[in-house]
Amino acid sequence: MNPIRRYEKIMEILLAKREVTVAELIDQLNVTGKTIREDLAKLEEKGLLHRIHGGAVLAQANQLGILTPKEADVPNADELKQIANIAVSLLEPNEVIALDGGRTTLEVARLLHDMPLTVVTNDLLIIAELARKERIRLVVPGGYQMRNVLIGTEAVAYIRRLNISKAFLSTTAVHPEDGFTIYAGESAEIKRAWLETAKTAYVLADREKFGQGALFTFAALNEVTGIITDSGLPAETAELYRGKGARLIIRGSEAE
Repeated sequence: MNPIRRYEKIMEILLAKREVTVAELIDQLNVTGKTIREDLAKLEEKGLLHRIHGGAVLAQANQLGILTPKEADVPNADELKQIANIAVSLLEPNEVIALDGGRTTLEVARLLHDMPLTVVTNDLLIIAELARKERIRLVVPGGYQMRNVLIGTEAVAYIRRLNISKAFLSTTAVHPEDGFTIYAGESAEIKRAWLETAKTAYVLADREKFGQGALFTFAALNEVTGIITDSGLPAETAELYRGKGARLIIRGSEAE
């Protein structure tokens, strides 16, 4: 297994368990303890985990781009609701929209009125949320299941054939140089498909995700129509990202 794939597997395990031991990683990845410790050191340098005696813990436990069912039951923060309300305010009846997998996009689904709308999503929790809304037409790409989302080449190919007006994407982190980053490389192709297929694309990111980083970049800051964030984003942070070409949408007001 090449190093990048090992890094990804380590982060996948941490996303699911929050903590992992060196012994568990040796068993699951079939490599030596020396290799695992070197991998953990490199991931710690990137700020993705913290090494502890005999293992590691996730560094950014509140910034998961993919949820487990348990996480989906956690009450939504005010920041997520702010962001989701802005996203909902951008919608028009009879549009075709895409909701990427994630906690904030799930909140968008919860706030959606039962209106004539076509929603394309690969998130099983969003599907369950919208299935009860009779006027919303659900479209689900193919693929295989990774936690709560469907991914794979089949899903990517299907998405690229669609006419999507607006896409709402989740991200693990927003970095001034690296752009929008995530932990799971398999999700990057899906996110690129949403982004490149939709007429307009928005990334939903609360203020805690700014200045952070993850393993894989799926888009540059200037590749999306806007970043929808909450009003708690510091003014100096907003100015920094505007200077990097990002367009911020905060409480319905847009800054370029």
